[in-house]
Amino acid sequence: MTVSLPSPTSLSQTEKHTHPASSASPVVEPKRVTGGFALLDSLLRHGVEHIFGYPGGAILPIYDDLYKVEATGGIKHILVRHEQGAAHAADGYARATGKVGVCFGTSGPGATNLVTGIATAYMDSIPMVIVTGQVPRKMIGTDAFQETDIYGITLPIVKHSYVVRDPQDMAQIVAEAFHIASTGRPGPVLIDVPKDVAFEEFDYVPVEPGSVKLRGYRPTVKGNPRQINAAIELIRESRRPLLYIGGGAIASGAHAEIQELAELFNIPVTTTLMGIGAFDEHHPLSLGMLGMHGTAYANFAVSDCDLLICVGARFDDRVTGKLDEFASHAKVIHIDIDPAEVGKNRIPEVPIVGDVRKVLIDLLRRCKQTGAKNTPNQNEEWLNLINRWREDYPLVVPQHPDSIPPQEVIVEVGSQAPHAFYTTDVGQHQMWAAQFLKNGPRRWISSAGLGTMGFGLPAAIGAKVAFPEEQVICISGDASFQMCLQELGTAAQYGINVKTVILNNGWQGMVRQWQQAFHGERYSCSNMEVGMPDIELLAQAYGIKGIVVTKREQLKDAIAQMLAHEGPVILDVRVTKDENCYPMVAPGKSNAQMIGLPKQPPKTSVEPVYCSHCGTSNSPNHNFCSECGTKL
Repeated sequence: MTVSLPSPTSLSQTEKHTHPASSASPVVEPKRVTGGFALLDSLLRHGVEHIFGYPGGAILPIYDDLYKVEATGGIKHILVRHEQGAAHAADGYARATGKVGVCFGTSGPGATNLVTGIATAYMDSIPMVIVTGQVPRKMIGTDAFQETDIYGITLPIVKHSYVVRDPQDMAQIVAEAFHIASTGRPGPVLIDVPKDVAFEEFDYVPVEPGSVKLRGYRPTVKGNPRQINAAIELIRESRRPLLYIGGGAIASGAHAEIQELAELFNIPVTTTLMGIGAFDEHHPLSLGMLGMHGTAYANFAVSDCDLLICVGARFDDRVTGKLDEFASHAKVIHIDIDPAEVGKNRIPEVPIVGDVRKVLIDLLRRCKQTGAKNTPNQNEEWLNLINRWREDYPLVVPQHPDSIPPQEVIVEVGSQAPHAFYTTDVGQHQMWAAQFLKNGPRRWISSAGLGTMGFGLPAAIGAKVAFPEEQVICISGDASFQMCLQELGTAAQYGINVKTVILNNGWQGMVRQWQQAFHGERYSCSNMEVGMPDIELLAQAYGIKGIVVTKREQLKDAIAQMLAHEGPVILDVRVTKDENCYPMVAPGKSNAQMIGLPKQPPKTSVEPVYCSHCGTSNSPNHNFCSECGTKL
């Protein structure tokens, strides 16, 4: 996803400060400031209200200027306990708001500690600006104390990156970074600032947001009209269509357009892990998530559809299973803003490059102009088949007399907090949360592409900082939680009222499941019971509330207590130790070859009841005809 752009040092001084709006704008007199002040003032101009970070030697000049800026109330800095937490918190902030998240770290280990969070944001196309301190310019390349080439290290995991060699470039670079991070396919942008650049004074001229024009960077946002017409034609002809929705629909805000398209043509909808929330999961056309741990009916549907309409997704391996058998009977329409994704894993019959919301708006407008819509009963057999799969293979909460099923915890939390922002860590708990929670747009925040354990708590902190009045709940596992548990200190310091629910089974749960299924039950290095901290005492050590649940009858009240408490809470629920996450598509298998499906009792044949008025076939438990309403 890295884009080729001219280096700021390659621009002439005239080009650096010439903008299309400059002729109409009043002349701004230069102001004598430091490079650090120019950075912070530029961030303010781009609407930054919160920065997540951790200071250190090379970035101290910027923090010195930040001290003065914070005193005026312009920006609030959130001090994390580890730079990885800063990156994840900025990521969670960006996912919850749709704005660019910002984090700071110093040179050397501070910068490298950010790398996991940068890679997480890159894989999931999250808009972020990462600012790192660097050793002074003359010391770059000398193996100076706490020097690393963070520019080079992060090249594969950023959309673009800069090293600021001249403080006069600072405002332009910040404006470009925000433009690049937030337009086209979003992604993280790195700005590396040498210490002496942050110290140096110069005559500062601000660069306003939206004023930059970058040669060679023109993301396509409007879909090709011919391709849109071709897509409509395929939709009209289809008898078994399926909408396959990814994170691009969230990024573009295409929720309303997707629902309108689904209802216009009566098309069932399935989402990826990143696409959760893009379609109302209470809607009768919703099939939930597809893929390795998706619903059985979504996986059967994608295996049997005749038209797959991919919106903002990338045919990821965890979605497709065995790629050559994924939607193998279907024609494909692929809508995505990144041309590199269209045709990368599956060649579509109709490729449409553009912002998915704008493409869908044009497609729906064209449908209205031409009168294109579903014909009566066009998809009836298809929807009936899907509904039979839904009845035969539902997601089930198992019943264990002597332990608490983890699925039951998820269902109860979702019932008591239906409109919360949910973040997750990675593992079985993540998949159960994806299966059983019903989420609204931007209220599902999870590391999908990189699968980063430790993401959940700092991401929840970021989301809560963005929306202090909203409920924010992190669903975690006992292994994932320990990856970034030091961020409890951040929550305690600022009183950030996040709730963390730990599904504690004493294992690296997903690792244990794979070792059981595919490695002969050899549980190598996956048990976490020895050395497991007492979560309640750990919470007390940070000055926050901890609750432990060991019995089912405690669960409902404990969740209510957690939600009612004014302050951060950790709820440690001791769940069934050997519960597995099903359904599951085994590696190398097609989506239709799931393991762990509920066993179905033999069905007795049932004679239908025919309406005496119109002859329609009805289920014997119907009292009135479903077609004409005549009493049966």
